[in-house]
Amino acid sequence: MVELLAPAGDLEKLKIAILYGADAVFIGGLKFSLRSRASNFTLEDIKEGCTFAHEHHAKVHITCNIVMHEIDTEDILEYLKALEEAGVDAIIASSITILKLVVQHTSMEAHVSTQTSCLNQEAVAFYKELGVKRVVLGRELTLEEIEFVKKNTSIDLEVFIHGGMCVSYSGRCMLSNNMTNRDANRGGCAHSCRWNYNLYQKDHKINPEGDYFAMSSKDLCAIRAIPKLMELGIHSFKIEGRMKSLHYIATIVKAYRTLIDDINSNSLKDFNYYEAMINKAENRLTSTGFLFGLPTIDEQLYDLDASIPNKDFVGIVLDYDETTKKATIEQRNHFVPNSSLEVFGPHHNDVIKIKEVYDKDNVSLDAARHPRQIVYFYTDYPLEKDDLLRLN
Repeated sequence: MVELLAPAGDLEKLKIAILYGADAVFIGGLKFSLRSRASNFTLEDIKEGCTFAHEHHAKVHITCNIVMHEIDTEDILEYLKALEEAGVDAIIASSITILKLVVQHTSMEAHVSTQTSCLNQEAVAFYKELGVKRVVLGRELTLEEIEFVKKNTSIDLEVFIHGGMCVSYSGRCMLSNNMTNRDANRGGCAHSCRWNYNLYQKDHKINPEGDYFAMSSKDLCAIRAIPKLMELGIHSFKIEGRMKSLHYIATIVKAYRTLIDDINSNSLKDFNYYEAMINKAENRLTSTGFLFGLPTIDEQLYDLDASIPNKDFVGIVLDYDETTKKATIEQRNHFVPNSSLEVFGPHHNDVIKIKEVYDKDNVSLDAARHPRQIVYFYTDYPLEKDDLLRLN
């Protein structure tokens, strides 16, 4: 069975990812991670996350994927041992030093990060000799190339299926270093490729006034490639996005979970059905990346204004009393009484009509407008804890 691997920037997102269908999550600790601005996990958080994951038959992978300088080598083994004790299942790394330490001194699996740009069977064979369990293939491979690598190796392979694509070979871009002194290979990428730029020919600006250009690619969406990847026997499908919102993670995970389960049960629907689920998240524009051939101009993102985050996610269910029919909601975006709301949860999808909305003092509100405000309404629909609510 294929593993659906989801990102998590904090404990709440970790739990949501697993509840909404992820078989495993990847997170960053406070050291050696390539997402220094993510809400990275303390050791206590990691222990709690591992306990929750294992109780739900899921796994936790930790990213230790920076390009290591000498100063980074001082306490790496001590840190790896602490992660092992916390219950971590796998370490994702690009450094051969870290990979060897994981293999030789711990019981955790060693996974080769996409930062190595592993694109051929010879590279996969090299890492297999080190004793690693899995190689995360670079995102620059076509389905045909992935098939060739898979047929010529016995090691587990992981493939990215959704999320941001690096404008360079993953992690090797030097724009951020040059323009902001923030090292992309050590967790500090400033995403310079997504900034606003004017285009000049000598001293003459040639882009229209008010328009600007970015250098990044559209996000990856592999919905239409999933059947082929499953047919090839790829072990793990990876969603990118540790900086993404709780709503994004729940939406994307549920979409791919539904697709994978439908394929396994021979009940595959039209791809538009799953893409419509994806489009309810706050996505940038998407493409299929390299999967169906070399990218063209259509896979590039030149106008960041073409993608507008939606505000449809309005709340998360904290509690539901089946006797009184009272729902306790943590507000996440503005909504008003007498609204039609989509209930989006791990076990169901439906639409409810709400009437009055109350605050903690039982005062009727004209709107739920304060971030993370606790509000209440009554509904006969049997809501469940951790259901999400969206404007319908």
